[in-house]
Amino acid sequence: MASVASKNMWLRRQQCPCGDWKCYVIYEGDAEETSIVSQIVKTESLQSQDMVAPYVGMVFKTDDDAFEYYGNFARKNGFSIRKERSRLSPQLGIYKRDFVCYRSGFAPARKKLSGEHHRDRKSVRCGCDAKMYLSKEVIDGVSQWFVVQFSNVHNHELLEDDQVRLLPAYRKINEADQERILLLSKAGFPIHRIVKVLELEKGIQGGQLPFLERDVRNFVQNRKKVVQENDALLNEKRENDTMELLEACKATKEADQDFVYDFTVDQNDKVENIAWSYGVAVNSYALFGDVVYFDTTYRSITYDMLFGAWFGIDNNGQPIFFGCVLLQDETLRSFAWAIQTLIRFMKGRCPQTILSDLDPRLRDAITSELPSTKHVTSIWNILPKVSSWFSLQLGSQYADFKSEFDALYRLESTEDFELRWNQMVSIFGLGSDKHITLLYSLRTSWVLSYVRVHFLARMATTAYSKSVDAFLKGIFGAQSCLRGFFEQVGIAANLQNERHQEMQCQYLHMKTCLPIEEHSRKILTPFAFNALQQELIVSMQYAASEMANGSYLVRHFRKIDGESLVIWIPEDEQIHCSCKEFESSGILCRHALRVFIDKNYFQLPEKYFLSRWRRESSLMFYDDHSVHDKDDEWFQEFQSLTETLFAESSITKERSDYIRRELTKELTRLLNEVRDMPENDGAPMDFTLTPTD
Repeated sequence: MASVASKNMWLRRQQCPCGDWKCYVIYEGDAEETSIVSQIVKTESLQSQDMVAPYVGMVFKTDDDAFEYYGNFARKNGFSIRKERSRLSPQLGIYKRDFVCYRSGFAPARKKLSGEHHRDRKSVRCGCDAKMYLSKEVIDGVSQWFVVQFSNVHNHELLEDDQVRLLPAYRKINEADQERILLLSKAGFPIHRIVKVLELEKGIQGGQLPFLERDVRNFVQNRKKVVQENDALLNEKRENDTMELLEACKATKEADQDFVYDFTVDQNDKVENIAWSYGVAVNSYALFGDVVYFDTTYRSITYDMLFGAWFGIDNNGQPIFFGCVLLQDETLRSFAWAIQTLIRFMKGRCPQTILSDLDPRLRDAITSELPSTKHVTSIWNILPKVSSWFSLQLGSQYADFKSEFDALYRLESTEDFELRWNQMVSIFGLGSDKHITLLYSLRTSWVLSYVRVHFLARMATTAYSKSVDAFLKGIFGAQSCLRGFFEQVGIAANLQNERHQEMQCQYLHMKTCLPIEEHSRKILTPFAFNALQQELIVSMQYAASEMANGSYLVRHFRKIDGESLVIWIPEDEQIHCSCKEFESSGILCRHALRVFIDKNYFQLPEKYFLSRWRRESSLMFYDDHSVHDKDDEWFQEFQSLTETLFAESSITKERSDYIRRELTKELTRLLNEVRDMPENDGAPMDFTLTPTD
């Protein structure tokens, strides 16, 4: 039944003229001045076994509401209804509706042509006179439908509950069941097996589905006809749109020589796979391509193509777009081509670490094409699968299982993981489960205690996952064609780059007043500094005990166990912690910082400020075609000025705000002046910058 749309309307319960307190009366206006608009019978009354029969004078807001009400009444009383006649007027539109019993009237006689054979079906129509006639009236500008005739006298037997549900009017296949039926049919299940599977999944006895086996067969056959008819048109659209996408790539390349793209064709010379990236992405990869995430979450139903996107993480902790690919299938060959293309776009540089999902073909492609790259399975790709694999199987135990699974993921010790994993499998009876076996076989690629030894640059976090998801949702709008999608990707990539630049000048508060903190604030980006600052704050809760060999045991003041071993090599100022935080994120951990503080260090050694986390890394660009000498006077002067500028501007909020405002104006002015200069004066110059180590 339609809900009341007016926001000035509210519902108030009072006894309706039919005597049923389960009806509502709709009022319009406020509590002081109300006028009855119409009486709407709510759904809860329809569910009652003592449902009120329609009566002459009963009012409905629309004729659809009336049909729904009469239909529910009919089902509860052992018959179904259909729409018979309607009458139309220029002033009111449709103003009369006749609803009748499904056995009303008589079937018209069929004329048989000579030589034709027809099945002699007996009609269910027997002239039943049960009916409900409606008439529309407009009162004070509001349309209402009144029952003007009603008869509940039938000339046939009414059906019991277990029989009435089999009438055609009530044999409906809902959307969820339709999707399941199509999926099983596509997998090769025969119709009778599909029905059996649905019964088992719903936990009902045979023959208790709200539809029959022949309804499933008719649905599948009709859907196949529609698919076959649309396939030809869809294939033509795919080919045309793919060629338009290719033309868009060619046009972009002509306008921007830094833009890169590549594609493959099948045996019929039709575009099969296509990938592209932008000049700014290639430059960003030179700085932040140490860790790459390959997202394959989305697939186009219209074009039947998998969308893959490569992301990194910049020095502000934000996702950075490296490029994307559209693949016709998810085979090892296609994934291998995608990875080869990325490395070719990025001038042969392979990442230290790559994150992806559990797809076995993608894993094989990564192993084959990136043999020296560490492969990590992102936890945010695993957790949704854990829910789908175990929630139904474990039922009420799933919450406890999920809690234990999350705790296992975060364990710092591999030995503890092995022990508690076996205990969990035993407690929940999952010893023979294939998904548990799969997760355990891949444990070295997703469990935190195993992957901590790989450099992840703080990418394997929920915050990063949400940022990537937001970026992807931004480009998957209501695009009607691939070219529109291509343009949307370009817009999103440019916006992301602008956002990266805006985050450089931020005022950073001191919280510990330690010299290490003050020195780090001048070097690190806000994101990296905040991470280090948090470790500094927490380090105050730890005590370091020096051992005979010069190493340290660092433990929390409230925790008896769980200490970390910190190895200190004074000759090279090297420090190594058993927690492996620096190896994983490039940010020193609380345990190592505790030792530096105890040793009265005012500044951390330069080696512990990775170039990817430094402020100046935002201004560096790398190009293999021409590499400058690091002693170049102009380059050294430029680097020194930018480092000093960012360091001085971060001391106070007033300085930070001033630099953000004035630097933008000045750079815009310089850019406009440069653009006004001649593009070619006969003396080629190379202003490529080289990042520091």
